[in-house]
Amino acid sequence: MSPNTKLRFTPLLIALGTIVGIFIGTAYTSHFTSGRISIINTGSSKVGHLLQLIDNNYVDTVDMNSLIEDAMPQILSELDPHSRYFNPKDAEEASEDLRGSFSGIGVQFRIERDTVNVLSVIHGGPAEKVGILAGDRIVSADTTSLVGMGDNEVMKCLKGEKGSEVKLGIKRHGTTELQYFTVVRGDIPVVSVDAYFMKDEHTGYIHVKNFGEQTYAEMLVALANLNMKGMEQLIMDLRGNQGGYMHVAIQMVNEFLPANNLIVYTEGRKSPREEFHSDGRGTFQKLPIVVLVDEFSASASEIFAGAIQDNDRGTIVGRRTFGKGLVQQPMNFRDGSVVRLTVARYYTPSGRCIQKPYEKGHGEEYEKDIMARYERGEYFSQDSIPQEGEQYKTSIGRIVYGGGGITPDIFVPEDTTAITSYYREAVLTGLVHQFAFTYADENRAKLTALRTPDRMEQFLRRENLLEKFAQFGEKHQLRRRNLMLKKSRRLFERSIYGNIINNVGERADYLMFLCKDDPVVVKAQEILDKGLSFPAASTIEK
Repeated sequence: MSPNTKLRFTPLLIALGTIVGIFIGTAYTSHFTSGRISIINTGSSKVGHLLQLIDNNYVDTVDMNSLIEDAMPQILSELDPHSRYFNPKDAEEASEDLRGSFSGIGVQFRIERDTVNVLSVIHGGPAEKVGILAGDRIVSADTTSLVGMGDNEVMKCLKGEKGSEVKLGIKRHGTTELQYFTVVRGDIPVVSVDAYFMKDEHTGYIHVKNFGEQTYAEMLVALANLNMKGMEQLIMDLRGNQGGYMHVAIQMVNEFLPANNLIVYTEGRKSPREEFHSDGRGTFQKLPIVVLVDEFSASASEIFAGAIQDNDRGTIVGRRTFGKGLVQQPMNFRDGSVVRLTVARYYTPSGRCIQKPYEKGHGEEYEKDIMARYERGEYFSQDSIPQEGEQYKTSIGRIVYGGGGITPDIFVPEDTTAITSYYREAVLTGLVHQFAFTYADENRAKLTALRTPDRMEQFLRRENLLEKFAQFGEKHQLRRRNLMLKKSRRLFERSIYGNIINNVGERADYLMFLCKDDPVVVKAQEILDKGLSFPAASTIEK
């Protein structure tokens, strides 16, 4: 089909694809809903006949498979913002983070100046076994040069079937010749509980980045380790956690609730109400807990936070959550593609659906809600949070609201007092990251020998890094602004030191450093230390 012909018949083809897509989607939905078939009128015979007519008589050759693939995402976008279609390749990639493992070489990397730089090597993984080190540059994979590639392209070259080999060309700091390592790909764990530690002698801290297949087990390991170290109270950090499996969130929050507390229930047009209650077997039913959330905490994170809040089991601290209260059911096609179709809404124990408003077919406006919150000042003032939804009551009668995320019990605004245009430009242009990586790479041995984030920070404070960064910035077209550098000193130090520690240490080291002066964590610590984590009707901070 010529380009002009294709353009002329695009409306017809999209309409056809829409009809076919609805038919296929309906058939698959019936398969996953106990055989309750609900095909639109008698349209199936007309669709089949129409396809036959086009195949036999249409003026140009039409690739119907390709047309349907293009139409499927558009069909689902007309339903709601979270129903989605994944082609076989995208479906496989989308499942990796939640599945718990993938096959690869076992390194974390960052691309700096068009080169793949190894940030860390997974302990016991394939790369470590052959001697690849943090700080190495991966220049090639087999006969393919990786220089100049983007993240996704590099991942395609490094991932592969378990047991397959890849020959990596490595440039190591301090050497002139390339070294070659043949790595046998293996199973690489995908960790959801990416950091946990004792913040002080009584307070445990757990950071959960998503809710995958192994997250519940990882949380139990973290809790057991912290418990052995004397944990008497817990900070559970769900900030930035965009969700995952609902049943995993239910398992996790069950550990903190007494018997017969409602955790969540779901209900939809074709999905009868289904309730999920705590079974009373949780090991930490009386442990004081504070849950941290922000505008990127969504879905399963909101189930966890909502169950804690509505049962008055702990205190929620931070900023209003994303507001995703729709339940998607995956429906698999034979070719490996997947439709994640919204089949129900979920409701917190008080009966509220926290799904934020949306208009069908207006996905862009829905996604821009995060920026709209910023523009109306919601990140800086609790009074800017809309409370237009219906009121509900927690177990002890506290007022909570539906229709747009979970509003925390204690609001902590974003601090912008030290932000300057100089600091903003330094961060947005990536110069802070570049400087931190370069410094870490040149001083990796020294910093690694220090072992703890506290000792690393003490070392870095003696290195006059702000002056070195200002000089680095000038060499990269960032005009020096001394007054702004002074005003943003604390932010620069936090960002530069944090990035350096992240480059040479573990994820826990990085978060341990950030937590020391994180206002949300500081507030959580204060609540726990005062014994106020179990809410009372009079303890809500306005």
